[in-house]
Amino acid sequence: MPKKMLYWMGRYSVELVARIMLDMNILYHEELPPGPKLIAPNHPTTIDPFIITIVAPEQVHILITESAFKSPLLSKYLHGAGHVPVVVENGLAAFVQAKRLLEDGKTVAIFPEGALSPTDGIARPHTGVVRLALMTGAPIIPVGIALDKSRIKLMDTGITTADGTTEVARLYLGGPYFVTVGVPMRLSGSAGDRANAIAQTQRMMRHIIRLSRMSDYRIQGQELPKGAVETNMIGALSIPFEIPTQP
Repeated sequence: MPKKMLYWMGRYSVELVARIMLDMNILYHEELPPGPKLIAPNHPTTIDPFIITIVAPEQVHILITESAFKSPLLSKYLHGAGHVPVVVENGLAAFVQAKRLLEDGKTVAIFPEGALSPTDGIARPHTGVVRLALMTGAPIIPVGIALDKSRIKLMDTGITTADGTTEVARLYLGGPYFVTVGVPMRLSGSAGDRANAIAQTQRMMRHIIRLSRMSDYRIQGQELPKGAVETNMIGALSIPFEIPTQP
């Protein structure tokens, strides 16, 4: 089966299931630009990589942890649909593949935190999204996801991680799932400028945090107060981020 056909079959299936099982709500602050772009969401649950495909009208190539590819059936679908495995201790390979996709005019989604968000906020991000944007000129689309955390169900996947622990999935099979899609960020400067990459990553994460709070306030039927950002969620952003080896 052609990759595009497999992707769209999966995408429409996800949208159908999401619309039936979840209280889905997506708000766009601006129409998505044509051409290559980087979608950068926060990552509260394991289902986010599937749901994020609904955000864009075109095919989205998502960088997903390698553990998701360990299930034979799921791995066949993920590879066939054009998604990219991020192998532990070899993130450079996924970085290079994402760069090639962007240079080919494709849309790529990357979770800047590199793993599931902490239950009480946002994890320290990597600079890969910003470096890809600086290298390719592709805009970053910050995305903020919010949901009812009390409805998250933990499931033992049976998959052993690199440190020997068993990976636990966070499933979300019912309840509000609100997404706010921000205004595209167009960056300037050199991808090799560490200080600039860190500063731009800080700025991107503040946008994502604010968009997540906007989604949360919409769930509650309220508007986010002007200038409101939870300071405890951005406090760790001053910590230096990991920068992948240059390809």
